[in-house]
Amino acid sequence: MSEQTTSRQSGPTDEWLAAECRRLLGFGRRVTHPAGGAAWLDDDGAPDLSRPVHTWITSRTVHVYGLGSLLGVEGSSSIATAALHGLATTLRDADHGGWFGAVDADRAPSGGTGKSCYDHAFVMLAGSTAVVAALPGAEDLLAEATHVFEEHFWDEALGRVVDGWDRDWEHADPYRGLNATMHSVEAMLAVGDVTGEVVWHDRAARLAGLVVDLAGAHDGRLPEHFGPDWSVDLELNRDRPDDPFKPFGATVGHGLEWSRLLLHLEASLGEAAPPGLLDTSRLLFDRAVADGWHVDGAPGFVYTTDWDGMPVVRQRMHWVAAEGISAAAALHRRTDESRYAERYAEWWAYAAEHLVDTDRGSWHHELDPDNRPQASVWPGKPDLYHAVQATLLPRLPLAPSLASGLALAGASFERL
Repeated sequence: MSEQTTSRQSGPTDEWLAAECRRLLGFGRRVTHPAGGAAWLDDDGAPDLSRPVHTWITSRTVHVYGLGSLLGVEGSSSIATAALHGLATTLRDADHGGWFGAVDADRAPSGGTGKSCYDHAFVMLAGSTAVVAALPGAEDLLAEATHVFEEHFWDEALGRVVDGWDRDWEHADPYRGLNATMHSVEAMLAVGDVTGEVVWHDRAARLAGLVVDLAGAHDGRLPEHFGPDWSVDLELNRDRPDDPFKPFGATVGHGLEWSRLLLHLEASLGEAAPPGLLDTSRLLFDRAVADGWHVDGAPGFVYTTDWDGMPVVRQRMHWVAAEGISAAAALHRRTDESRYAERYAEWWAYAAEHLVDTDRGSWHHELDPDNRPQASVWPGKPDLYHAVQATLLPRLPLAPSLASGLALAGASFERL
């Protein structure tokens, strides 16, 4: 990123962000899997057909290329439509309803037959974006996804989500998690914006109340893992601290992601927003920065810390920087405080220097503590979602959610 495209105070220009968004979408143009759905991409953007087709990757592909379609990026609509078709066919459990976590090349369930809230939240997000982008089959997908979510994953009595079920919905997993909760909030905001059903925003607010309480009780370090009664488990996976979905300790990137989502929720609800969202957003942001940013002799965010704020997994994950960028942009938009603009510019400069791969495309998904490419947790480059959103969120209001915001902006938003 040159001096012509950024400054420490202001960050990259809208023109640079638009070009980076287009470059990222170009990287994933081969994502369609021959079995249906979206493939895991390698470092060069080629489908890694040795890996299964994942529902979360396929859903994110619908979302990202649905956004690309709204932006007028050539080829985006057909990629999003193909991924959506994979959700409607290859990944869907036609016998019991809902979606498998993954299927193999023969379209048989891979890695178990259980149903996860994390996956189903992303199917709802995909359906919401697809409806806004007017993709064929979008209305049916969203209707089914919301029905399954309401029936199986939403616990109305507690105002919480159930993390997982077996294939036939007979037995719920005893584990409860904040990661699925977080992406449920994201999906609920999108569903509410698309359908006009305020109950989805109300549910998101109930989930956010848990985070407000947890952040206050744990000095801004969010517990991620819980028992079936939502009792906190601070020791889960201490022996496997770099688990890609259930790591031990506090996950710095999730503190940043929650910081942003609370502001989206506040903006969506307006005067009906519960108290404490901005204060908690600040707390989460400040704790993530203090514990995670440039704390071990090199720039970058560490992945996780223990409950005293000491680094545990020191690899730098691309998605954490992307969420830091987006959270800083959201807080600056909400408060107009220069310290957030300064962080925004600083982290974009870091991403441009260390994460953006101008030779092979996309962003390096993982760096070692010295900011060299590594693949111990995230081999290849399977995920465009965080990076693409980091190019779009800073240019849009805090509400409505991304797809609805792009549609509302219309011709006033720079077309790519």
